[in-house]
Amino acid sequence: MKPSHILVIGSLNMDLVVTAPRTPDEGETIMGSRFQRFFGGKGANQAVSGARLGGSVTMLGRLGADVFGNEQLQSLKDEGIDVRYITQDHHQPSGVASIILEEYGKNRIIVVPGANGAISRQDIDVAERAMKRADVVVLQLEIPLDTVAHAVKKAAQMGKRVILNPAPAQMLDSSLFHCISVITPNESEAKLLTGIDVHDKASARKAAKELLNRGVGQVIITLGSGGVYGCSQRGEFHIHAHRVKPVDTVAAGDAFSGGLAVALGEGRALLAAAKLANAAAAIAVTRPGAQPSMPTRGEVEAYLRNEENA
Repeated sequence: MKPSHILVIGSLNMDLVVTAPRTPDEGETIMGSRFQRFFGGKGANQAVSGARLGGSVTMLGRLGADVFGNEQLQSLKDEGIDVRYITQDHHQPSGVASIILEEYGKNRIIVVPGANGAISRQDIDVAERAMKRADVVVLQLEIPLDTVAHAVKKAAQMGKRVILNPAPAQMLDSSLFHCISVITPNESEAKLLTGIDVHDKASARKAAKELLNRGVGQVIITLGSGGVYGCSQRGEFHIHAHRVKPVDTVAAGDAFSGGLAVALGEGRALLAAAKLANAAAAIAVTRPGAQPSMPTRGEVEAYLRNEENA
């Protein structure tokens, strides 16, 4: 099977992670147990996920011309990702994410976009050749919405399959929905987009139907411990969550997006693609860090075989 060509357009951050027993209350100081630094950003995480799962990945984004930027650019090169469309900005620093990781796996995150906020329509146009070559174009919402809208519409005009991970949660212009092949919100993102409180399979179905009515081709709503709900005009499915002990849930959605993009780019049906993506996310949450937690294709396939034989 030929590798899928994936263009990821999105953010690159340095994750500064503090582990603590709990999140401090207002005005309170508590002692943490650990500090770690990881390469992150939803775009870069999804690019690494796709590359480790066997995709031929090109990344478009912006880093600062600083130590964080230099280190992350080299790391992406080491992952085999084509970085020719990543610009190092001399006016903005690299983006950073400050993360409080509670010891039982939950997290709270503050992102300072830095150079990510300077990604422009012109950056998208410069990468037209990469977009033409791509089987799948993947985007998130950690870069300017105007740039996202331009990229989504341009890719749709080329007839490309567009996957939008609408995170962090933001409202979208109604004109975008018809250009999105697959949208992948979690519960809170689905609620913001549709106004429907998503908390189980029934409410996920209702929200997904609303998104289909707005013009989206296919919908996948991730439900955390409730699994994954998928829906299109042809039918629906629900995949149960894998039983794992979470260590760090920071990049679970990014592992899922990368897996979904690779599998769809290979020509798999939505259900099969979602199963591979769900397994990738399950493995990722058992490991610390964003990009370091991303599994390889061999690990995911072995995990799925073990689950089937259990």
